[in-house]
Amino acid sequence: MEGILPGVNVPSAVHAQSQQATAEPVPSGAREVPSRTIPLPDTVSPQMRAVIGRPFNPNYNLAPQTPAEWKARVDKAALDVLAGLPQMREALGVTVRPTIIAGVKAFIITPRTIPSPNRNRVLLHLHGGVRVLNPGEAGTREAILMAGFGGFKVISVDYRMPPDFPFPAALDDAVTVYRELLKTTTAENIGIFGTSAGGSLTLTTMLRAKMEHLPMPGAIAAGTPTVDLTKTGDSLFTNAMVDNVLGTQDGFIRATALLYANGRDLKDPLLSPIYGDVHGFPPAILTSGTRDLYLSNAVRMHRKLRAAGVEAVLQVWEGQSHAQYISDITAPETKEYHDEVARFFDLHLGR
Repeated sequence: MEGILPGVNVPSAVHAQSQQATAEPVPSGAREVPSRTIPLPDTVSPQMRAVIGRPFNPNYNLAPQTPAEWKARVDKAALDVLAGLPQMREALGVTVRPTIIAGVKAFIITPRTIPSPNRNRVLLHLHGGVRVLNPGEAGTREAILMAGFGGFKVISVDYRMPPDFPFPAALDDAVTVYRELLKTTTAENIGIFGTSAGGSLTLTTMLRAKMEHLPMPGAIAAGTPTVDLTKTGDSLFTNAMVDNVLGTQDGFIRATALLYANGRDLKDPLLSPIYGDVHGFPPAILTSGTRDLYLSNAVRMHRKLRAAGVEAVLQVWEGQSHAQYISDITAPETKEYHDEVARFFDLHLGR
């Protein structure tokens, strides 16, 4: 997930910034919106309503200044995720085993029962985390959910990340594992998925696969993908401070983008796949929410895929901020999301 776990209320500095912003001249054609209160939706499950109502993390907009500060923040976030994984594995009946694939660290996630149609299929998972979070086993959370709810064997790539390994290390690792997987599994029996930064990496992996003349997988699932690292897209403004996971694309998120890019143009398609050539991509399912800061990312990529003749589905969840469809294992929306993606893979993967 590309975000920070919610904690306490928005700091007063944010309100000061908001007041300052309203005092600046309004560009021609722009719309000035008065301060307003947004109620919790009563059109979602009680569990999801609680997720949507979580307060902001006080550090959502604070960017580390040194490699040591980056690593400390990554380590703290990883510990928070790791604490909940044993219970999740037990509840969903999956096992997780570390492995090395062509020199790249990865994890194999296996459900207790694999339905017969999925026995010759495998999903490749690329975890989220604003390009810097969820190293090691912390990156397996979404893979555990997909294996448990969807009944697929999943390989989760523990790709290298900044500050030690900026672009293109993560992309190199993802493509390396995919290339190796093709030696034992036909391309049509492989699905690739990920959320947030993992959704973007799923799409850039397809661009690199095209460049290297590798066969396309049977289907991909990109959840609320960060397809544009520049501040472009309507919802980056309309959902700023409405999304209680990301807040805004400024501060921490912009810092992670610059750290990952390491001086490269943010419009490079291998960083921001919205600027790439997606002709020939496999069928894709994209996911977002009505409060998601990155709703426009998903919408723009969906339209780009459709314009290129690619079969693409866009599902948008009521009330949800960034990637909240995988936030709470007990929320019915979480199972429904994985059921939707599993059906999409079942429709398009070989048997």
